[in-house]
Amino acid sequence: MFDEGLAELHTHLGGSVASDIMWSLAHEQGIHLPTRDYEEFDRLVTVSDPRGVPDLDSLDRIYHLAELIQSSPLAVERSVHAAIGGAYRSQRITTLELRFNPMKRNRGGERDLDHIILAATRGLDIASLEYPQVRAGLILMMDRTFSADQNMVIIEKALRYRSRGIVGVDIAGPRPGGARYDYTQIREHVDLARDGGLGVTIHVGEEGGDHGVEEIGEVVEALRPDRLGHGILAARDPELMSAIRAADVTLEICPTSNLLTKALRDEDEVRETFRAFVENGVAFTIATDGPEMMRTHLRDEFELLFRIGALSRDELATANARGHEASFLGGRAHAHA
Repeated sequence: MFDEGLAELHTHLGGSVASDIMWSLAHEQGIHLPTRDYEEFDRLVTVSDPRGVPDLDSLDRIYHLAELIQSSPLAVERSVHAAIGGAYRSQRITTLELRFNPMKRNRGGERDLDHIILAATRGLDIASLEYPQVRAGLILMMDRTFSADQNMVIIEKALRYRSRGIVGVDIAGPRPGGARYDYTQIREHVDLARDGGLGVTIHVGEEGGDHGVEEIGEVVEALRPDRLGHGILAARDPELMSAIRAADVTLEICPTSNLLTKALRDEDEVRETFRAFVENGVAFTIATDGPEMMRTHLRDEFELLFRIGALSRDELATANARGHEASFLGGRAHAHA
């Protein structure tokens, strides 16, 4: 069904590296882990309960441990290399974008940010030599808990290293106090990135109820991104879906992740969400969010959607082809510039 290979546009570096590699990286760096038992460690760095996590704060705690282990140039290089190689070997993913926040991997300033980013690009280079069939790039992430100045540093680094494989920028992270996030405060950041030739994707509309719906509208209007990370709450609002379609924005939807975080209640809601997007002409790709952390693979996501009647085989093939096309590695990535 996917002769050209699969496209994975939404996966976090912290969730893309197998537990055994993370275990070894932690020991090589002398990191004090909360357990000496590998099986227990595996449960700590993945969503091990099939019922998922109680909330996104619980998921953030899993990411925090992954980021601690990946907080050295050695670990970042190895992680990027392992994620790209693993994606191709196990899933035949031939278009892959890995996203990560370099500031969450420099131990509060102890590590040099440039060294962390350059280590990631070295991992990218080595993987490209080993797997010439794969187009891969890196997305640097801002954070909703960071100051405007901190986030601007990440944009400046992304622009500095765009010739080395940085292809886009994003923002994610917890909302301070759980409140609605004002995305207009990063408008300057996003404009700079776009003007510099980087793709723009924004985490929004994964949760938050009515606030989440409002945030999607704000992001589409104020930030004019190429893509939205998740964006599933838009399925509730026909006008919002119309605005997304008119703006030529592509959603990156991660079905298993949304089930595990309770962003989507059950498989029925997954099906309803996808059917709403299909019927309203909203463009989307299918992704994992982090295959190792979510204990899934991209082919599992396609099989899930077909099994529950969310998408037909032709619609799955269209979504995969769109992933190759909407990638910041080529195609229509900078249509909004």
